Amino acid sequence: MADDSLLEIVGEEISLIVNLSLGSRVTSLKWHGLEFVVQPRPSLMDWGWYAMVPWAGRVKNGLINDKSGKEFLLPVDWEPPHAEHGYGFYSAWEKTSATSSRLEMPAPYSPAVAEQRFEVKGNSVHWSLEYSANGCEIPAWLGFHPWFRSQLEKGESAIVEFEADRMLVKGLDVMPTGEYSSPKPPPWDDAFTDFKRLPTITWPGAAKVSVTSPAPWWVIYTEDPVGVCVEPQSAPPDAANLGITGEHHIEAVFTFS
Repeated sequence: MADDSLLEIVGEEISLIVNLSLGSRVTSLKWHGLEFVVQPRPSLMDWGWYAMVPWAGRVKNGLINDKSGKEFLLPVDWEPPHAEHGYGFYSAWEKTSATSSRLEMPAPYSPAVAEQRFEVKGNSVHWSLEYSANGCEIPAWLGFHPWFRSQLEKGESAIVEFEADRMLVKGLDVMPTGEYSSPKPPPWDDAFTDFKRLPTITWPGAAKVSVTSPAPWWVIYTEDPVGVCVEPQSAPPDAANLGITGEHHIEAVFTFS
């Protein structure tokens, strides 16, 4: 009997396992026998590939206002005092097809809904996420949070490369101030925009992944010895409090070679 808590998507070159009960996250992605996904760690924020919805990144002190100015406190359980990465990554999603899932948002975002889909074609994975507000007037923006293993079963450690013109400056509270600077050297835990060359992750002697997306913002994270993250987002962390709006649809293609 099929397990409705899992999506198992097998292509010619790539096999994918998605655990719906653990945030509809990718728990395994293998290309030519190599495992690319960081495996379980104590915090659900720190492994797998998962969607960030209905907000991406942190919201400062968990506070956000709707269109009328009414203030709401979002969950700050994961890394106080800020709200982290939305509801999707720790919620159980409903299977809607062999490649897709759905999540009804809890209060205060109800009755909004998110829908996620994966598609495997040849050496690529297409990941898409759609948010439907259904009358909810609290700002929403979306993102993907893939944890790539820093070290594969062979080859050298991961190298992340990209070119962007601007990055958001962070304050002592790790939140963006709304000011911009030129990109700094690694290590990174930063939000970048105005890209001239989209990110790639290379494990010399083993593999390379090119990430393409029309997303205007990307968070790049390389401060963890176990994994690196390349995160397309429709708006940056704390976007609503910075006065930045984001689309309610995001998609990305991960191409392996």
